[in-house]
Amino acid sequence: MSERGGSGLTAWPLDSGSTWRVASAGDPDVRPDLVSLVQVEPEDMDMASMVADVVPEIILVAFGVVVLFYALFAPRRFQAGAALLALGGVTAAAAVSVVMLWGPEQLTFTGTYARDDAAVWAKLIILAATAVVIGLSVPWFRSDPRHGEYYTLLIFSSLGAILLAGATDLKEFLVAMVLSSATGFVLAAYHRRSSPASEAAIKYYLLGAFTSVGSLIGVAYLFGLAGSTTLSGLEAGLPKSGANMALIVGAALVILALAFKTGAAPAHAWMPDVAQGAPAPVAAFVTSIPKVGGFLFLARFVLAMPSDSIEWRPLIAILAAATMTLGNLAALWQDDVRRLLGWSAVSQTGYGLMAVVALERSDLALPSLLFFLLAYVLGNVAAFGVVTELRGRSELAAYTGLARSRPWLAGALTIAFLSFIGVPPLAGFFAKLVLFGAAIEAGYSWLAVLAVVNTVVSIAYYARVLAPAYFGELANPVPVLGRWAAAATLASAAAVVAVGIAAEPFLRAFAEASLLPN
Repeated sequence: MSERGGSGLTAWPLDSGSTWRVASAGDPDVRPDLVSLVQVEPEDMDMASMVADVVPEIILVAFGVVVLFYALFAPRRFQAGAALLALGGVTAAAAVSVVMLWGPEQLTFTGTYARDDAAVWAKLIILAATAVVIGLSVPWFRSDPRHGEYYTLLIFSSLGAILLAGATDLKEFLVAMVLSSATGFVLAAYHRRSSPASEAAIKYYLLGAFTSVGSLIGVAYLFGLAGSTTLSGLEAGLPKSGANMALIVGAALVILALAFKTGAAPAHAWMPDVAQGAPAPVAAFVTSIPKVGGFLFLARFVLAMPSDSIEWRPLIAILAAATMTLGNLAALWQDDVRRLLGWSAVSQTGYGLMAVVALERSDLALPSLLFFLLAYVLGNVAAFGVVTELRGRSELAAYTGLARSRPWLAGALTIAFLSFIGVPPLAGFFAKLVLFGAAIEAGYSWLAVLAVVNTVVSIAYYARVLAPAYFGELANPVPVLGRWAAAATLASAAAVVAVGIAAEPFLRAFAEASLLPN
């Protein structure tokens, strides 16, 4: 909303590109007893430039449709070809995204979508992890008659996460949430005859539906207060001072929906259930990739909130403390490795929220958030890759003696767990280092201390898996799934090591990123 000038005019930018202004009684040709709305024509838009800003997204849409038609008409024995098409689309979108790192950072489509480096890095993280999940999925779903359609859902779910990462408008946020969540619900229940998968999917759906309805109400409140749904419009139009209950309720409902998407308390309960019951490749995808989009939009959203009217920073700090503590304490009692990984994913969300708390108070905030997302996604996909290669076995006893039979799988699981703990030189170590530094610089030293304590606690439940794997006696042979899953698992584990060794270049690149609108 523009500033009120001497003529008493107020301009309200709308998402369609048009602008409406309130004409006061002092305007010429306006009756003195009436106040009317006068429409201002939008400036000419460069459609080609706007389309160029979303080429990776267009590629994913096109390949999603191509994969769907291929799956509909290809014989059953050739359904695995859909994976190659999906991998080609993901690779093409990633290649275009890399080129965009050297382009201008700007808002596009009348301020509803961001073409900034933060969004581009998020795309690359999402696409890289999606490629690994495709590799895990090929042998897992080989006998499924709906093998080909699965990759269409996977592509569109990753597209939803990408749209969420770049959204700078509340309507865009809602569309991205629906696309990411609706496809995630179906993916979680893809094994229709599996009772655990069905149970996990219905819990996932019910919690998602509840928070989605709340977010719609929150968006309505915020739009009513600001007269705009763009984040820049919210920043300009929301009340700047004084407690406003509508603003508090609206912001809280949107943050609750994002807590669901990232797996943060109090909307976290779906994550261990999906990690345990969903197909293992889907669990790898759903517990990590949507978090990237959720964290990026959460960062944009809270920065648009007026700090004098709503104290969002202490709220996010409390959510971070509760999430990491709850996740670690719950993981201590798990005898199911997949459920343990689900609670571990909850605790990792708590660590990531420290970067959001530090926004605008520490130069490390955005770099630490991006590096944390990169390290976490790679480690989580590697851990679930081991579960996938072991044909989904999740009982703790099934991992006893794993290092004797499958040393490379035990090594990949060790790398993932040590990265979660924060052991150098793995990626997780540098992620936690910069997260702790950002929290301390932001004046939240108590949160950094609590995170250190939680990290120490987490060693106990990771050791419960690793110790028997290396020192226990092998009771039975350990069958594995196949070469595709093995290659994807090893690639993600190797990436955890490589990113840790090359942490400095990554952090320098992330430090140059910006988060629009600013």
